[in-house]
Amino acid sequence: MYDLIKTLTETWGPSGYEHRVRAIIQEEVADLCDDMTVDGLGNLICRVGSGGKRVMMAAHMDEIGIMANYTEPKTGYLRFTNIGGLIYSTLGGHRVQFEDGTIGVIGNEDMFGKGRTSTPGVDSFYVDTEDETGHQAVKEGQPASMWRETIQRGQRIVGKAMDDRLSCVVAIETMRKLNKQAPNECVFVFTVQEEVGVRGARAAAYGVNPDIGIALDVTGTGDEIHGRKMAVKLGGGAAIKVHDSNLIVPPQIVKWMVERAEADGIPYQRELLVGGGTDGGAIQVARAGVPTGCISIPLRFVHTTSETADMGDVNACIDLLTALLSNEINLD
Repeated sequence: MYDLIKTLTETWGPSGYEHRVRAIIQEEVADLCDDMTVDGLGNLICRVGSGGKRVMMAAHMDEIGIMANYTEPKTGYLRFTNIGGLIYSTLGGHRVQFEDGTIGVIGNEDMFGKGRTSTPGVDSFYVDTEDETGHQAVKEGQPASMWRETIQRGQRIVGKAMDDRLSCVVAIETMRKLNKQAPNECVFVFTVQEEVGVRGARAAAYGVNPDIGIALDVTGTGDEIHGRKMAVKLGGGAAIKVHDSNLIVPPQIVKWMVERAEADGIPYQRELLVGGGTDGGAIQVARAGVPTGCISIPLRFVHTTSETADMGDVNACIDLLTALLSNEINLD
């Protein structure tokens, strides 16, 4: 499974440009589902099983990135705007990769100057793609993702785009475990453009019209120094969402997930996220409304190039989702 995680996290695919990631997932799941389609927005929709409740799982394929939007006339450096939620205080010195493979380095006007008393804005950054001739290899209008190799440190995995390629792996491995057998109609959707406003999930949920929604995503942790006050930690198991900025999970969904985890001895923790949201926020308001929950993978250093997760938590999420879908669903 680590090889699949490494492949997906290192694959280029900022929001709106998920085609490379989708192609890898299509090849991976071709024999694991009953049918597979791509909708007009680019969501990959895979169905497993029939009868019972129609359950939609959503794991987003996109990652945060940048869009080059102006070339400085004297230096050729690229100014850029954000694709998704960049953390500006972490950008200086990081590398980005454009679709043609060109690697650029992010600089800041004040990196070696007098310093700032506040966090810089995006307008103070630029990308250097200069070669030995002084030629800048990239023109404006080109998107880029962050670039960093994925590594393993014992049970911990570190890299970029863990948000949300880890959840794509959870969906794929759950499909593998189900082996096309489920008492419910399970619709696995690998969504696009989550980082720029849950656009893919909104369109997919309207088309799928599910009875129940389950977002698959990552969540922050409360185990960093001076970090957020949050009772989620790495190695604590699957995080069952109760609440975030865009989704109040219905009590019967939380109860269903918690009881299943306890019955099967799956390690879990409750997630109450202050700030942030997932595809679940879009699924719940589709058509006449969908009771929606979320299974989250605890992640340190979210939206950086060194996002850090625990393989035990990933496996717990796979086990929980498989157990939920392998049994008849009764939310009464």
